[in-house]
Amino acid sequence: MNLKEIISAAEKNKVAIGHFNISDLVMLKAIFESAKELNQPIIIGTSEGEREFIDPHEAVAMVKAFREEFNYPIYLNADHTHSLEKVKEAVEAGYDAILFDGSKLSLEENIRQTKEVVEFVKSVNSEIVVEGEMGYIGSGSEILKEIPEGAAINPEDFTKPEEAERFVRETDVDMFAPAVGNLHGMLANAPEPKLDIARIAAIKSAVKIPLVLHGGSGNSDEDFKNAIRSGISVIHISTEIRLAWKKGMEEGLKNSGEEVAPYKIYPEAVRAIGEVVKARLRLFGGSGG
Repeated sequence: MNLKEIISAAEKNKVAIGHFNISDLVMLKAIFESAKELNQPIIIGTSEGEREFIDPHEAVAMVKAFREEFNYPIYLNADHTHSLEKVKEAVEAGYDAILFDGSKLSLEENIRQTKEVVEFVKSVNSEIVVEGEMGYIGSGSEILKEIPEGAAINPEDFTKPEEAERFVRETDVDMFAPAVGNLHGMLANAPEPKLDIARIAAIKSAVKIPLVLHGGSGNSDEDFKNAIRSGISVIHISTEIRLAWKKGMEEGLKNSGEEVAPYKIYPEAVRAIGEVVKARLRLFGGSGG
């Protein structure tokens, strides 16, 4: 199945597809092996920053190699893309999905630019999934000392169902990412804000297309379960992956002694990332926490 069909099946079955960001082959290997063990589809994401480190063509080649060798449902998303120029780069490279992030723009400008992106992408390849986003939730997958300035954390700032409906109707996006209490990154000394489950349900009812939850790292299992029941079909996890990578690398280096071969040091990072991915996929797929 192509990505649209995979997402449609998740929507119908009230489960969510895990979306995991990478910036190296170690992360991709750990995520793929964990998903394959559980036999669940996955989406790999590379943000604009990550695409500066991994060239888009390299990312496409790596994901395509896993998909074709193992006949496995693994897909690649150009995460948080902010310009038509960067959208064109990802389309040309062969990405399966594009997130155009106009969340810091006014509603009118976000609609205008997102519509332009959708029209361009569909003119090239109608199978590419295009996602739009409304509501600023911060921009860094990192450990946060405080809430990012301007992030929508109060109910009055969350995405409004009537504006979401207009956005989706006028842009014709395939998926929609709202601000519903979610936050990019993880707070260092406080729990994550609770998700507004009623708002998710209202937005889903208004837009009637698959919803995407960004900034999933750190949210509670109960919030995830309720969000999926209310209409979330894709969940993004990045900070948790980065944190597991760092801790795994530190453990591998600490225990490496005189070893200098990278592939003999990496296994701890692969193991740590894999634990996070498997726990999330079991939860998203409805088989426990």
